Amino acid sequence: MTTLEIQIRQFLEFLQTQRNASPHTIAAYGSDLQDLVGFMRQERGAEATAETIDHLLLRLYLARLSSSTADRGRRAYAKSSIGRKLAAIRAFFSWLVRTGQLSTNPAELIATPKREQKLPFHLNIDQAVTMMEAPAHAADEPPCRQRDRAILELLYSSGLRVSELTGLAVGDIDRSSGMARVMGKGNKERIVPVGSVALQVLDAYLAERGMPAENTPLFLGQRGKRISRRTVDRIVKRWSSGIASFRSVSPHTLRHTFATHLLEAGADLRSIQELLGHASLSTTQKYTHVGLDRLLEVYDKAHPRAHTPKEGEP
Repeated sequence: MTTLEIQIRQFLEFLQTQRNASPHTIAAYGSDLQDLVGFMRQERGAEATAETIDHLLLRLYLARLSSSTADRGRRAYAKSSIGRKLAAIRAFFSWLVRTGQLSTNPAELIATPKREQKLPFHLNIDQAVTMMEAPAHAADEPPCRQRDRAILELLYSSGLRVSELTGLAVGDIDRSSGMARVMGKGNKERIVPVGSVALQVLDAYLAERGMPAENTPLFLGQRGKRISRRTVDRIVKRWSSGIASFRSVSPHTLRHTFATHLLEAGADLRSIQELLGHASLSTTQKYTHVGLDRLLEVYDKAHPRAHTPKEGEP
Protein backbone atom coordinates (compact mmCIF):
# COMPACT_ATOMS: atom_id res chain seq x y z
CA MET A 1 0.00 0.00 0.00
CA THR A 2 1.41 3.38 -1.03
CA THR A 3 1.79 6.38 1.27
CA LEU A 4 -1.08 8.09 -0.54
CA GLU A 5 -3.39 5.12 0.00
CA ILE A 6 -2.44 4.99 3.70
CA GLN A 7 -3.27 8.69 4.05
CA ILE A 8 -6.63 8.13 2.37
CA ARG A 9 -7.41 5.27 4.75
CA GLN A 10 -6.52 7.48 7.72
CA PHE A 11 -8.71 10.27 6.33
CA LEU A 12 -11.69 7.93 6.01
CA GLU A 13 -11.13 6.75 9.60
CA PHE A 14 -11.15 10.41 10.66
CA LEU A 15 -14.48 10.95 8.90
CA GLN A 16 -15.94 7.94 10.68
CA THR A 17 -14.62 8.54 14.20
CA GLN A 18 -14.35 12.32 14.42
CA ARG A 19 -16.96 13.61 11.97
CA ASN A 20 -19.48 10.80 12.47
CA ALA A 21 -20.00 10.67 8.70
CA SER A 22 -22.52 8.17 7.33
CA PRO A 23 -21.30 4.88 5.80
CA HIS A 24 -22.67 6.08 2.45
CA THR A 25 -20.58 9.28 2.60
CA ILE A 26 -17.44 7.39 3.62
CA ALA A 27 -17.90 4.87 0.81
CA ALA A 28 -18.43 7.67 -1.74
CA TYR A 29 -15.33 9.58 -0.57
CA GLY A 30 -13.29 6.38 -0.61
CA SER A 31 -14.36 5.55 -4.15
CA ASP A 32 -13.65 9.07 -5.41
CA LEU A 33 -10.21 9.18 -3.82
CA GLN A 34 -9.30 5.74 -5.16
CA ASP A 35 -10.07 7.05 -8.64
CA LEU A 36 -7.48 9.76 -7.98
CA VAL A 37 -4.99 7.10 -6.88
CA GLY A 38 -5.51 5.24 -10.15
CA PHE A 39 -4.86 8.41 -12.12
CA MET A 40 -1.74 9.17 -10.09
CA ARG A 41 -0.33 5.70 -10.75
CA GLN A 42 -0.67 6.34 -14.47
CA GLU A 43 0.96 9.77 -14.27
CA ARG A 44 3.58 9.39 -11.53
CA GLY A 45 4.06 5.67 -11.03
CA ALA A 46 3.26 3.36 -8.13
CA GLU A 47 5.05 5.50 -5.55
CA ALA A 48 2.94 8.63 -6.10
CA THR A 49 2.51 10.74 -2.97
CA ALA A 50 0.32 13.65 -1.92
CA GLU A 51 3.34 15.95 -2.16
CA THR A 52 3.62 15.28 -5.91
CA ILE A 53 0.08 16.49 -6.58
CA ASP A 54 -0.32 20.15 -7.53
CA HIS A 55 -3.25 22.13 -8.91
CA LEU A 56 -2.08 21.61 -12.51
CA LEU A 57 -2.12 17.84 -12.07
CA LEU A 58 -5.58 18.04 -10.50
CA ARG A 59 -6.81 20.13 -13.42
CA LEU A 60 -5.51 17.45 -15.78
CA TYR A 61 -7.33 14.78 -13.75
CA LEU A 62 -10.63 16.68 -13.87
CA ALA A 63 -10.18 17.33 -17.58
CA ARG A 64 -9.78 13.58 -18.13
CA LEU A 65 -13.00 12.97 -16.22
CA SER A 66 -14.92 15.46 -18.34
CA SER A 67 -13.83 13.88 -21.64
CA SER A 68 -15.01 10.57 -23.08
CA THR A 69 -12.53 7.92 -24.20
CA ALA A 70 -13.89 5.91 -27.09
CA ASP A 71 -10.98 3.47 -27.04
CA ARG A 72 -11.83 2.43 -23.48
CA GLY A 73 -15.57 2.79 -23.90
CA ARG A 74 -15.86 5.32 -21.06
CA ARG A 75 -18.33 8.17 -21.17
CA ALA A 76 -17.57 11.60 -19.77
CA TYR A 77 -18.62 12.21 -16.18
CA ALA A 78 -21.45 14.65 -15.52
CA LYS A 79 -20.49 17.98 -14.00
CA SER A 80 -22.28 17.01 -10.79
CA SER A 81 -20.15 13.86 -10.49
CA ILE A 82 -16.95 15.81 -11.17
CA GLY A 83 -17.98 18.36 -8.55
CA ARG A 84 -18.52 15.57 -6.02
CA LYS A 85 -15.09 14.09 -6.75
CA LEU A 86 -13.50 17.52 -6.40
CA ALA A 87 -15.25 18.01 -3.05
CA ALA A 88 -13.78 14.72 -1.79
CA ILE A 89 -10.29 15.71 -3.01
CA ARG A 90 -10.58 19.18 -1.48
CA ALA A 91 -11.66 17.73 1.88
CA PHE A 92 -8.84 15.17 1.82
CA PHE A 93 -6.12 17.75 1.16
CA SER A 94 -7.63 20.13 3.70
CA TRP A 95 -7.29 17.36 6.29
CA LEU A 96 -3.66 16.78 5.25
CA VAL A 97 -2.94 20.48 5.80
CA ARG A 98 -4.69 20.55 9.20
CA THR A 99 -2.75 17.49 10.35
CA GLY A 100 0.57 19.00 9.24
CA GLN A 101 1.23 16.51 6.46
CA LEU A 102 1.06 19.19 3.75
CA SER A 103 1.66 22.94 3.76
CA THR A 104 -0.91 23.91 1.12
CA ASN A 105 -4.10 22.54 -0.39
CA PRO A 106 -3.71 22.33 -4.20
CA ALA A 107 -7.46 21.83 -4.68
CA GLU A 108 -8.26 25.28 -3.24
CA LEU A 109 -7.23 26.91 -6.52
CA ILE A 110 -9.74 24.89 -8.56
CA ALA A 111 -13.30 26.13 -9.04
CA THR A 112 -16.16 23.66 -8.74
CA PRO A 113 -17.75 22.95 -12.15
CA LYS A 114 -21.04 24.73 -12.65
CA ARG A 115 -23.76 22.14 -12.37
CA GLU A 116 -26.41 21.66 -15.02
CA GLN A 117 -29.80 22.98 -13.93
CA LYS A 118 -32.10 19.99 -14.29
CA LEU A 119 -35.73 20.16 -13.29
CA PRO A 120 -36.56 17.35 -10.86
CA PHE A 121 -38.94 14.85 -12.45
CA HIS A 122 -42.14 14.31 -10.50
CA LEU A 123 -45.47 12.54 -10.88
CA ASN A 124 -48.67 14.48 -11.28
CA ILE A 125 -51.39 13.98 -8.66
CA ASP A 126 -53.32 11.37 -10.65
CA GLN A 127 -50.14 9.35 -11.27
CA ALA A 128 -49.17 9.56 -7.60
CA VAL A 129 -52.60 8.40 -6.40
CA THR A 130 -52.62 5.53 -8.93
CA MET A 131 -49.20 4.42 -7.76
CA MET A 132 -50.13 4.57 -4.07
CA GLU A 133 -53.17 2.35 -4.67
CA ALA A 134 -51.51 -0.07 -7.09
CA PRO A 135 -50.62 -2.74 -4.47
CA ALA A 136 -54.19 -2.74 -3.13
CA HIS A 137 -55.60 -3.33 -6.61
CA ALA A 138 -53.14 -6.04 -7.63
CA ALA A 139 -55.07 -9.02 -9.03
CA ASP A 140 -52.64 -11.70 -7.87
CA GLU A 141 -52.44 -10.49 -4.23
CA PRO A 142 -48.64 -10.62 -4.09
CA PRO A 143 -46.87 -11.22 -0.78
CA CYS A 144 -45.74 -8.14 1.13
CA ARG A 145 -48.21 -5.88 -0.66
CA GLN A 146 -49.25 -4.29 2.66
CA ARG A 147 -45.61 -3.52 3.35
CA ASP A 148 -45.08 -2.21 -0.18
CA ARG A 149 -48.11 0.07 0.02
CA ALA A 150 -46.98 1.38 3.42
CA ILE A 151 -43.53 2.16 1.95
CA LEU A 152 -45.01 4.02 -1.02
CA GLU A 153 -47.44 6.00 1.13
CA LEU A 154 -44.75 7.01 3.62
CA LEU A 155 -42.29 8.11 0.93
CA TYR A 156 -44.93 10.28 -0.72
CA SER A 157 -46.63 11.44 2.49
CA SER A 158 -43.47 12.61 4.26
CA GLY A 159 -40.91 13.21 1.49
CA LEU A 160 -38.34 10.90 3.06
CA ARG A 161 -34.99 9.97 1.61
CA VAL A 162 -34.74 6.23 1.08
CA SER A 163 -31.98 6.02 3.73
CA GLU A 164 -34.28 7.77 6.21
CA LEU A 165 -37.09 5.32 5.48
CA THR A 166 -34.92 2.21 5.81
CA GLY A 167 -33.53 3.50 9.12
CA LEU A 168 -36.93 3.89 10.79
CA ALA A 169 -37.94 1.85 13.82
CA VAL A 170 -41.55 1.09 14.74
CA GLY A 171 -41.35 3.55 17.65
CA ASP A 172 -40.25 6.40 15.37
CA ILE A 173 -43.83 6.73 14.11
CA ASP A 174 -46.13 8.48 16.61
CA ARG A 175 -49.50 7.38 15.30
CA SER A 176 -51.43 9.45 17.84
CA SER A 177 -49.92 12.76 16.68
CA GLY A 178 -49.32 11.77 13.06
CA MET A 179 -45.60 12.57 13.23
CA ALA A 180 -42.41 10.66 12.50
CA ARG A 181 -38.89 11.11 13.87
CA VAL A 182 -36.30 10.58 11.14
CA MET A 183 -32.51 10.70 11.06
CA GLY A 184 -31.35 12.73 8.08
CA LYS A 185 -27.98 13.54 6.56
CA GLY A 186 -25.20 14.22 9.04
CA ASN A 187 -27.20 12.40 11.75
CA LYS A 188 -29.52 15.40 12.05
CA GLU A 189 -32.85 14.43 13.53
CA ARG A 190 -36.07 16.09 12.38
CA ILE A 191 -39.79 15.61 12.84
CA VAL A 192 -42.03 15.22 9.80
CA PRO A 193 -45.80 14.82 9.47
CA VAL A 194 -47.36 11.57 8.29
CA GLY A 195 -50.70 11.76 6.45
CA SER A 196 -53.79 9.97 7.71
CA VAL A 197 -53.88 7.59 4.73
CA ALA A 198 -50.25 6.61 5.30
CA LEU A 199 -50.99 6.02 9.01
CA GLN A 200 -53.93 3.76 8.18
CA VAL A 201 -51.82 1.69 5.80
CA LEU A 202 -48.99 1.52 8.35
CA ASP A 203 -51.42 0.31 11.00
CA ALA A 204 -52.64 -2.46 8.68
CA TYR A 205 -49.06 -3.48 7.91
CA LEU A 206 -48.03 -3.53 11.58
CA ALA A 207 -51.18 -5.47 12.53
CA GLU A 208 -50.20 -8.03 9.88
CA ARG A 209 -46.84 -8.36 11.66
CA GLY A 210 -48.53 -8.81 15.04
CA MET A 211 -47.74 -5.28 16.32
CA PRO A 212 -43.93 -5.63 16.74
CA ALA A 213 -41.92 -3.97 19.52
CA GLU A 214 -41.09 -0.29 19.11
CA ASN A 215 -37.33 -0.86 18.84
CA THR A 216 -37.62 -3.23 15.85
CA PRO A 217 -37.15 -2.03 12.26
CA LEU A 218 -40.31 -0.56 10.76
CA PHE A 219 -39.86 -2.29 7.40
CA LEU A 220 -38.46 -5.78 6.95
CA GLY A 221 -37.05 -7.60 3.94
CA GLN A 222 -37.92 -11.15 2.95
CA ARG A 223 -35.44 -12.65 5.44
CA GLY A 224 -36.89 -10.76 8.37
CA LYS A 225 -34.07 -8.22 8.60
CA ARG A 226 -34.17 -4.45 8.12
CA ILE A 227 -35.12 -3.67 4.54
CA SER A 228 -32.34 -2.49 2.22
CA ARG A 229 -32.19 0.57 -0.01
CA ARG A 230 -32.00 -1.69 -3.06
CA THR A 231 -35.18 -3.52 -2.08
CA VAL A 232 -37.04 -0.22 -1.64
CA ASP A 233 -35.84 0.86 -5.06
CA ARG A 234 -37.16 -2.38 -6.59
CA ILE A 235 -40.52 -1.92 -4.83
CA VAL A 236 -40.93 1.60 -6.20
CA LYS A 237 -40.00 0.54 -9.72
CA ARG A 238 -42.37 -2.41 -9.59
CA TRP A 239 -45.46 -0.46 -8.59
CA SER A 240 -44.68 2.49 -10.86
CA SER A 241 -44.52 0.25 -13.93
CA GLY A 242 -46.82 1.66 -16.58
CA ILE A 243 -47.69 4.79 -14.60
CA ALA A 244 -44.91 6.96 -16.01
CA SER A 245 -43.47 4.59 -18.58
CA PHE A 246 -41.50 7.32 -20.32
CA ARG A 247 -39.41 8.00 -17.20
CA SER A 248 -37.79 5.87 -14.51
CA VAL A 249 -39.45 6.31 -11.13
CA SER A 250 -37.24 5.99 -8.05
CA PRO A 251 -37.79 6.60 -4.32
CA HIS A 252 -36.29 10.07 -4.87
CA THR A 253 -38.97 10.73 -7.49
CA LEU A 254 -41.58 10.43 -4.74
CA ARG A 255 -39.57 12.92 -2.65
CA HIS A 256 -39.60 15.34 -5.59
CA THR A 257 -43.32 14.70 -6.04
CA PHE A 258 -43.99 15.42 -2.36
CA ALA A 259 -42.17 18.77 -2.53
CA THR A 260 -43.68 19.81 -5.86
CA HIS A 261 -47.26 19.09 -4.81
CA LEU A 262 -46.75 21.07 -1.59
CA LEU A 263 -45.38 24.02 -3.55
CA GLU A 264 -48.21 23.90 -6.07
CA ALA A 265 -50.70 23.88 -3.18
CA GLY A 266 -49.22 27.09 -1.77
CA ALA A 267 -46.60 25.92 0.76
CA ASP A 268 -43.67 28.31 1.18
CA LEU A 269 -40.10 27.29 0.43
CA ARG A 270 -38.91 27.65 4.02
CA SER A 271 -41.49 25.14 5.22
CA ILE A 272 -40.60 22.72 2.42
CA GLN A 273 -36.91 23.14 3.31
CA GLU A 274 -37.64 22.09 6.90
CA LEU A 275 -39.76 19.12 5.84
CA LEU A 276 -37.12 17.87 3.40
CA GLY A 277 -34.25 18.42 5.83
CA HIS A 278 -32.23 20.58 3.43
CA ALA A 279 -29.36 22.41 5.10
CA SER A 280 -29.53 25.23 2.56
CA LEU A 281 -32.52 26.95 0.99
CA SER A 282 -30.66 26.96 -2.33
CA THR A 283 -31.13 23.19 -2.49
CA THR A 284 -34.90 23.62 -2.14
CA GLN A 285 -35.11 26.43 -4.67
CA LYS A 286 -34.93 24.01 -7.60
CA TYR A 287 -38.61 23.34 -6.97
CA THR A 288 -39.47 26.96 -7.80
CA HIS A 289 -38.76 26.11 -11.45
CA VAL A 290 -41.33 23.34 -11.32
CA GLY A 291 -43.76 25.69 -9.61
CA LEU A 292 -43.12 28.33 -12.26
CA ASP A 293 -44.10 25.88 -15.01
CA ARG A 294 -47.38 25.33 -13.20
CA LEU A 295 -47.95 29.05 -12.75
CA LEU A 296 -47.36 29.70 -16.44
CA GLU A 297 -49.81 26.95 -17.34
CA VAL A 298 -52.47 28.52 -15.11
CA TYR A 299 -51.70 31.96 -16.53
CA ASP A 300 -52.02 30.74 -20.12
CA LYS A 301 -55.40 29.19 -19.39
CA ALA A 302 -56.83 31.90 -17.16
CA HIS A 303 -55.54 35.33 -18.23
CA PRO A 304 -57.62 36.96 -20.97
CA ARG A 305 -54.57 38.59 -22.55
CA ALA A 306 -52.19 35.66 -22.35
CA HIS A 307 -52.52 34.96 -26.09
CA THR A 308 -53.15 37.00 -29.21
CA PRO A 309 -56.89 36.70 -30.08
CA LYS A 310 -57.66 34.44 -33.02
CA GLU A 311 -59.44 35.82 -36.02
CA GLY A 312 -63.07 36.42 -35.18
CA GLU A 313 -62.45 36.51 -31.41
CA PRO A 314 -63.07 39.80 -29.52
